Amino acid sequence: MTLQTPNIRSVVVGVGSCLPERKVSNADLAAMVDTSDEWIVQRTGIRTRHIAGPGETTSTLATRAAERAIAAAGLQPSDIDLIVLATSTPDYTFPAAATQVQAALGITHGVAFDLQAVCSGFVFAVSTADKFLTSGSHKRALVIGAETFSRILDWEDRTTCVLFGDGAGAIVLEARGDDSGRGVLASRLRSDGRHRAKLYVDGGPSTTQTVGHLRMSGREVFKHAVGMVTDVMTDVFNDTGTSAADLDWFVPHQANERIIDASADKLGIPLSKIIKTVSMHGNTSAASIPLALATGVADGRIKPGQLVMIEAMGGGFTWGSALIRW
Repeated sequence: MTLQTPNIRSVVVGVGSCLPERKVSNADLAAMVDTSDEWIVQRTGIRTRHIAGPGETTSTLATRAAERAIAAAGLQPSDIDLIVLATSTPDYTFPAAATQVQAALGITHGVAFDLQAVCSGFVFAVSTADKFLTSGSHKRALVIGAETFSRILDWEDRTTCVLFGDGAGAIVLEARGDDSGRGVLASRLRSDGRHRAKLYVDGGPSTTQTVGHLRMSGREVFKHAVGMVTDVMTDVFNDTGTSAADLDWFVPHQANERIIDASADKLGIPLSKIIKTVSMHGNTSAASIPLALATGVADGRIKPGQLVMIEAMGGGFTWGSALIRW
């Protein structure tokens, strides 16, 4: 449990996003593998996704999203003293992609590191940055989710290559001691390594010395997803004395529209309160929640003072949720 004391909270002060230039439709994929627009939409809700091109990497997409989040906050890069970048597809085995973003932004102080929790990465990163800020050790954090999953897909596997896309999203969190009630209110994180074989990449430096490809048992993931994410959401509601009825917006990991709708239905969250971008972006792993947040802020749905729930589940399995007063 990460319920925080009311004297210092991590408040969202800026949001930004970046998508690769190339957009790929279901029809485009149908020309590559044995699939169809109808098959993809019926099972996932995905219609398009963005795919990184030459010169576009996880760190370059993350840097652009970070620049936009910092600008939206009315800050300068030098105001940031913590960068937590959630990704499963860094530019290099090392150094961390976060340090590449730090350098690109011209930041020479503070700390920058990557966090790996696959699709749950952004929720884990928010919770981690929140710990730094509420402890008083740091003042402003850049929390980023960025992925180029297209680089680890088997483009001959029609069951997985149609699901994922690339992109980056970022928020700036600022430690504040005011009594506005805004900020990260609580989070719950979980992991269970027994489920590795259901969703994993079949390569790595210590095993095959290759990057490998994503492998997934879709039905098994679906079977576990709804129960796991709703459990951690219920825990956060209990921690904060709130309920699903108090939410203004539910911003889930954008993996599959059926999972999103089933999770909301189980908790009694009306569809009108869900921000969905899965049809436009596909599953962008750790980037999906901040991309959805950026969309909701840009179109005016998410406003200061509103109660926002984020949640995700990813390979490992990892899963978690966080409640934020925007």
